Amino acid sequence: MKHMLYFAGIYCFCIFSLQVKAQPVNRPNTLVLEDIFHLEYASQLQISNDAQTVFFVRNAFDINTDKKVTTLWSVDKQQQLTPLTPGTANENAPTLSPNNEKLAYISTASGQPQIHVTWLKTATSTQLSRLSTPPTNITWSSDSQWLAFSAFVPTPAKQAFTLPPKPAGATWAKPATYIDQMYYRFDGAGYLQSGNQQLFIMSANGGGLRQLTFDSFDHNGQISWTKDNQHIIYSANKGDDNALQWTDSNLYSININSGVNQQLTQRIGPDHSPIVSPNGQWIAYLGYDQNDRNYENTELYIMRLDGSDKRSLTAKLDRSINKILWDNDSQHVYFSYHDHGESYVAKQALTGTRHIVAKQLGGLSLGRPYTASDFDVARDGTIAFTYSNPQRPADIAMTKDAITTKLTHLNADALGRKQLAKIESITVKSSADQRPIQAWIAYPPGYEQGVKNNQKYPLILEIHGGPVTNYGPHFAAEIQLMAAQGYVVVYANPRGSDSYGKAFAQSIYNNYPSQDYDDLMSVVDGVIQHAEIDHQALFVTGGSGGGVLTAWIVGHTNRFKAAVVAKPVINWLSFSLTTDLHSFVIKNWFEKMPWEAPEQYLKLSPITYVGQVSTPTMLLTGEADLRTPIGETEQFYQALKLRGVDTAMVRIPDADHGIYKKPSHLMSKVGHILWWFEKYK
Repeated sequence: MKHMLYFAGIYCFCIFSLQVKAQPVNRPNTLVLEDIFHLEYASQLQISNDAQTVFFVRNAFDINTDKKVTTLWSVDKQQQLTPLTPGTANENAPTLSPNNEKLAYISTASGQPQIHVTWLKTATSTQLSRLSTPPTNITWSSDSQWLAFSAFVPTPAKQAFTLPPKPAGATWAKPATYIDQMYYRFDGAGYLQSGNQQLFIMSANGGGLRQLTFDSFDHNGQISWTKDNQHIIYSANKGDDNALQWTDSNLYSININSGVNQQLTQRIGPDHSPIVSPNGQWIAYLGYDQNDRNYENTELYIMRLDGSDKRSLTAKLDRSINKILWDNDSQHVYFSYHDHGESYVAKQALTGTRHIVAKQLGGLSLGRPYTASDFDVARDGTIAFTYSNPQRPADIAMTKDAITTKLTHLNADALGRKQLAKIESITVKSSADQRPIQAWIAYPPGYEQGVKNNQKYPLILEIHGGPVTNYGPHFAAEIQLMAAQGYVVVYANPRGSDSYGKAFAQSIYNNYPSQDYDDLMSVVDGVIQHAEIDHQALFVTGGSGGGVLTAWIVGHTNRFKAAVVAKPVINWLSFSLTTDLHSFVIKNWFEKMPWEAPEQYLKLSPITYVGQVSTPTMLLTGEADLRTPIGETEQFYQALKLRGVDTAMVRIPDADHGIYKKPSHLMSKVGHILWWFEKYK
């Protein structure tokens, strides 16, 4: 799970503004921190049946409110951009009706997220819902007359004890909070309210809504109507041990009239994202058998409407499947997946054959070069997708019969005159076992001229989180900002990353960090041999899983001049029992409970090797981080202080694990990193 998080601290922003003055700023026409507010990217796209128009969310940033702004736009084949909403509220989740006459979406126009619908022929819009909690997973019925969605329904909080009445006029402290559930808080949401996500339906022409489920478990994720509009297919974890088997879920069919449920899948593992075929005969869905490992390949399955004839269509692909969509002929399924740091769409026949139909997807991760992307398919097989370019955030492109056309150029004004880092792929052999490790080098603007002058450049190793995720040749504001200050920046996919097969990702199970350290050191050695690098000016940073590896690196080598450890795990013993996902982490990353094998947890903890650290190390974490709580950061900081190692701690007020949901978060993060590195350059 990846969550972007809030930070509204003027205090931190002021400190950052003072510190950033220490950075070199005399590089004309290169990216600077303030440029973050001028960037845009496209997401959440829908293509019309006739393949003439793509509807999408246009993401921008407001420098006055320090917030992301999301509005609905369309672009046609002639590259004509048209706003669909006035831009006075945030909109997202655009969903075209099957007959293409209406567009449903979620808008904050009324002050909180509600379902709105626009009649496309007349451009008339109205608010349909009046919910007390935000709706999600909006889905049209096949006849375009109904909408299904999920929303949180609160229940009274449990109380174990009630104080006697206070005297009239007395002021007492807030009452105690009683908690007895396994998962009681979540990063980005804080402490959870009592209640569950339930399913609802309502007429697309307005009127009252009807609640379909009333269960004591959540109905999360994608939902789909059957062709006769009498049933809704959904996923849920209904097991008695659902708190311990957190990733388990099965697919169910509910009759919208009787409320009767039928279970369609039966296994331990996450079955989810159901979608009924256009002919109404098949359900495609995603899932895998849960083996309590750090990673499993998510496979594409199909089954009959009654749950019979289940089979995987991608068992031999050895890659995880992301989004799935049916072809109009009901004989093929389109799906996206990652391979060697890049994203593709493949067309998969029910008979087993497949071929790639779209390339260069990505661009949805603005800060770092992750592979997030989106796509949609028209009735004639035309694919609209978020187009990835190493020097641009996501645009909209369209492809058919191997001919790809880019429809938008959202950052032509913001980046058109900027000199950006060029990205080059490199593969090295790991010193641990000669395993090939893929990486990318970002060269600073003017690098070619520097080579001619025999100039040597400082190097930053930037490490991805996860750790089971992957980087690729995609735009990343953080990488570009670092390169703009004259650094060669290298980022890699060490063992444990996905998009290289199940064995590669599982190689760090109960063994993280380990040889991934060797992979990263081999990447640094490879870049030094490949580029003009100053051996005495090597720096390292990473966040979350990358923070773990950065802290591990400084405990195992002193080759780096300085390090910045962002939102790390420092002590697996304390982390595993304080993170918001404690049960999931323990079951999927370790073979035993912490008290059963404390030596294994400590063996893999950077705190164990703090006595070997001599590298000046800054730590940077959000104070509201529940995924890698700030207590992890404090342990390493205080240990380094006790040892007399040069260290500093940056605490971002109100920020949770993602740190920079607000644009100034990203500016502050990069600004502090560059300031720390410049100090030791």
